[in-house]
Amino acid sequence: MTRFGNLLVASVVVVAMAQSIRPAPAQWVVFDPNNYTQNVLTAARELQQINNQITSLQNEAQMLINQAKNLASLPYSSLQQLEQSIQRTQQLLAQAQRVTYDVQQIDRAFSTTYAPASANVSDQALVSIAQTRWQNAVAGLQDAMRLQATVAGNLNTNRAQMSALVTASQGATGALQVSQAGNQLLALQSQQLADLVAAVVVQGRAQNLESAQRTAAQDQAREQLRRFLAQGKSYQPTTVQMFH
Repeated sequence: MTRFGNLLVASVVVVAMAQSIRPAPAQWVVFDPNNYTQNVLTAARELQQINNQITSLQNEAQMLINQAKNLASLPYSSLQQLEQSIQRTQQLLAQAQRVTYDVQQIDRAFSTTYAPASANVSDQALVSIAQTRWQNAVAGLQDAMRLQATVAGNLNTNRAQMSALVTASQGATGALQVSQAGNQLLALQSQQLADLVAAVVVQGRAQNLESAQRTAAQDQAREQLRRFLAQGKSYQPTTVQMFH
């Protein structure tokens, strides 16, 4: 190879090397404002949806809490104490002595013990019947006083129950608790009214027995006076020895 050829080859090699080490052209980032705005709006809408879902879950949770409160029962109950008070009153009414609260028994008593004095009844029988009427009147008064004492004893229990129920109603957290507290207060009032009715009944019974006893005693006194006058013997003074 000639000298000129060597120079040509060297030139080609230099050019090739120069082309191989030439820096790559710069890469420019293209910014699209419309696309950026759309992406921001999309992210904002998704965030708003998430917030709405969170708010909805919170509302549902609060609704469940309120429902649980409305369904929660009152932690205090006065039913047992009220039942015990009513049972005590009923037991005393059932323990009525002699002429009880029975229509048939009352009819039998007024056809025999409280019937008008008959001329066919002996003096001894009249005295025995009068004693029975007196015992009936005393028993009626005793029954009335026993029940009145029980009703008076129930007042302390009723006052404690009313205080507890009012406190429970003021601290009620739901509709069911308020309703139960109101129902128990009504039950307490009903029990007090039942005691009042029972006291009036036994007092009326005692008064009626006493009145019937006085009326029958007056009729019996007239019959005994008639018998005394019917004997036809006037009073004859006699000497009696009072001290031995």
